[in-house]
Amino acid sequence: MSGVPASAASGSGRAPMRGGSVGAPAAPQAGLWNIANILTMARLLLVPGFVLLMLHNGGYDPAWRSFAWAAFAIAMITDLFDGHLARQYNLVTDFGKIADPIADKAIMGAALICLSALDDLPWWVTGVILFREIGITLMRFWVIRHGVIPASRGGKLKTLAQGTAVGMYVLALTGPLATLRFWVMAVAVVLTVATGLDYIRQAVVLRRAGLAAERERTAAGTAR
Repeated sequence: MSGVPASAASGSGRAPMRGGSVGAPAAPQAGLWNIANILTMARLLLVPGFVLLMLHNGGYDPAWRSFAWAAFAIAMITDLFDGHLARQYNLVTDFGKIADPIADKAIMGAALICLSALDDLPWWVTGVILFREIGITLMRFWVIRHGVIPASRGGKLKTLAQGTAVGMYVLALTGPLATLRFWVMAVAVVLTVATGLDYIRQAVVLRRAGLAAERERTAAGTAR
């Protein structure tokens, strides 16, 4: 779960050139029903299924928690593949730009809320992670006209840590593994906060640069 729409890193074609001449035509947008979008929709459909499995039989049945973990793991895996396929095979659509980050946050949010509701995870942990994920996603869309904030190595490590930690909490672990998952979640929370602050810094720098460039273009146009 990178937090960037799968299409963000993919160009859509060349803009018209000065003097009325036009560069190479933009590539046509892929159709809605492509493999990347289908994986995204499948991930969205997994969310209610995951919640039902997680809360079945009171939410503490190890067998049902294992089934819930399997649904969560599938959702995390499809998150990796749909973004890769969209970029690799130019399967970018407006639907994918919106649905992909929603699907990412939906499965993670559902897992965190279920864990906190079952008293397996403190609510403040769920609040910190969800506040960061939703806030950074909204911030990316806020500055997208100025440019795209690329996924950093820290952001990828954060996603891996979050997915691993939440997956370990979904399973009914005991003993040393239960202790280990506490420390994995602690690492995930630290990375969540640290990378969130870094993305905010990048967004501020990007927006300032974009506004400065707009002012220069406006001044140049006025001077003609």
